Amino acid sequence: MGLITLFLLAIGLCFDTFAVSVSSGLIRKEIVFWQAARIAFFLATFQAVMPVLGWLGGITIRNWIEPFDHWVALGILTILGVKMLLESQKSSDDKNIDPLDIKVIISMALATSIDAFAVGISFAIIEVNMLLAVIIIGLVTFIASMLGILFGKKTGSRFGQKMEIIGGIILIAIGIKIVIEHYNS
Repeated sequence: MGLITLFLLAIGLCFDTFAVSVSSGLIRKEIVFWQAARIAFFLATFQAVMPVLGWLGGITIRNWIEPFDHWVALGILTILGVKMLLESQKSSDDKNIDPLDIKVIISMALATSIDAFAVGISFAIIEVNMLLAVIIIGLVTFIASMLGILFGKKTGSRFGQKMEIIGGIILIAIGIKIVIEHYNS
């Protein structure tokens, strides 16, 4: 998987963390830089580590699914993309949660990184440089989270839904790209 594709994948994966970060900024408008960095750190760490866990599981089944691995990758990414598209249509109720509470932060990080676990399975199938993937996914997620908190503080919830839609479309497009590359090689 090329560098540009990894960046696009990281962007697609981080839209849910962006949306959660926007919500955090909305809930706690007085959040300061170090508090935002703490939230972003946890979100980025979980988002970067989960593909490794998925990859470890995926390499154990790689030989078995190699003849149709491109279809598996397409299926996983399409399911995740459609899930994001469907989630974007749900209304966001005002929640009485404290985004600075460590239990809430870990819950948000885990919930937003489950899709990254599934992507990690496809990484084992299509052989990705995992160190590079972890670094890119972690950095992109950290930056997106910091920006999301800032946007939440400054602009409100106008963009959260659109970001999830874009993320879903990107994940589906990457799955299609994998299948096209398989048949063109």
